[in-house]
Amino acid sequence: MRLRIEGTGLPGRVADTNPAGPPYRDVHVGVQRRADVIELIPGDAASAVWDLDLVTKPLPDGSGLDFGGPFVHGRRGARFVYLCWVSGGAHPFRRAKLHPADAGEALIADAATGHGVLVARLGLTDAKGGPICATVRPPVVTWTLDRS
Repeated sequence: MRLRIEGTGLPGRVADTNPAGPPYRDVHVGVQRRADVIELIPGDAASAVWDLDLVTKPLPDGSGLDFGGPFVHGRRGARFVYLCWVSGGAHPFRRAKLHPADAGEALIADAATGHGVLVARLGLTDAKGGPICATVRPPVVTWTLDRS
């Protein structure tokens, strides 16, 4: 299954959110693939887009689909994809969790059977002006299916 994450409203290249010291500088955001943060995009870019391949398989109880693959983290029933914020090109300081299951069974089934790309759209700046972090749920993230 293809997942596209589209982010807008990035917070900038400096994040003054470090409670223990100076601001984070040279801020970038990327996706976490296993333990590595890849496809870094500068924090002052106009937008950010990542296209990821996720594996889907039926849950053992038949209640829906489970997600897997190198971009998927978490335990069964609570899988997520990380967006990671790094400073200086390598030092992670925040992460945001996107839960593909929040898209709903119909969109997931269509994406899993090749009828489109599951798309997550979100702003990447939190209410305090810093990089978005923690678990991100609707309505902060919207889930759609791109059939083009």
